[in-house]
Amino acid sequence: MIRVAILTVSDMAAAGERRDSSGEAAREWVRVNGWSLVEHRVVPDETVPIATQLARWADGGQVDLIVTVGGTGFGPRDITPEATSTILERPAPGLAESLRASGVQSTPFAMLGRGLAGIRGRALIVNLPGAERAVREGLDILEQVVPHAVELLGGRTEH
Repeated sequence: MIRVAILTVSDMAAAGERRDSSGEAAREWVRVNGWSLVEHRVVPDETVPIATQLARWADGGQVDLIVTVGGTGFGPRDITPEATSTILERPAPGLAESLRASGVQSTPFAMLGRGLAGIRGRALIVNLPGAERAVREGLDILEQVVPHAVELLGGRTEH
């Protein structure tokens, strides 16, 4: 069973001023796939809370996949990629590139996404945009490769 943690990065959701529909979409994706939701947290657009939570999950050994939603655009407080980069051990640029390329088929604004993907320990970490539609589309792409990625990270590399 794949163990997933979701981190919503949003000042407004963290303050209770906006519903976390993107995080809810990610939770539903985990449920539909029959995977285990380990935890879902909401933090403001601030480097320390983002990086601390990602590192805690990845280092705890209880999570295979960490999905962040929000904070990947051009806005002045969109710092999820920068916060993520501080804790990654190995990049996974193909995932981020594929997510952007797929998103452009729905909207040209997807090319403005700055999300990263990478590995810390045995956890795969992927940044998704904050828009619910973009999250759903990104998760559809991830669904195709997550099981194999988790197997590889777990040391099952025989083909």
